[in-house]
Amino acid sequence: MTTEIEGRVWVVDDSVNTDAMYPGFAMKLSHEEAARHVFYELRPGWTEQVREGDIVVAGNNFGVGSSRPVARLLRILGVRALLANEFNSLFYRNCINYGLPALTVPGVRAAFNDGERARLDIGTGQVENLDTGAHFSVPGLPAMLTGILDAGGLIPRLSRDGYLPSGAYE
Repeated sequence: MTTEIEGRVWVVDDSVNTDAMYPGFAMKLSHEEAARHVFYELRPGWTEQVREGDIVVAGNNFGVGSSRPVARLLRILGVRALLANEFNSLFYRNCINYGLPALTVPGVRAAFNDGERARLDIGTGQVENLDTGAHFSVPGLPAMLTGILDAGGLIPRLSRDGYLPSGAYE
């Protein structure tokens, strides 16, 4: 897996909870259908605008709330990575487990606006706003986590390494 990611940015604020990302009514739908309702109340119509390769940039405590599989829905929509000033720890781990790169970058929310382009390297921790030149340097993700991301998530990694039968838990 290349650790470099480049894409168009969507910005959300502080304390966006998983209930706002994955509304309760959508939990009765298939994951593909539920993905059409991500940010349903927060950003109506967003799922019609997001494209393959886009990046979500957030403020503090992104992903607070219950352990809904939002990362899976974001991947279905084509989101390539998440950047946030700070992630809720459970949400952050779910991102890794579902194979969605997430990088904590203090101050990143203030450095981006919707539609700007970001380049990041999750291995080295380099983040740049390609439109304004703003640059951040944070610790990159350790090899253990990039290995999970490279496999497409924790379950595929465990299957690939022979700890789970192939196709288990899909």
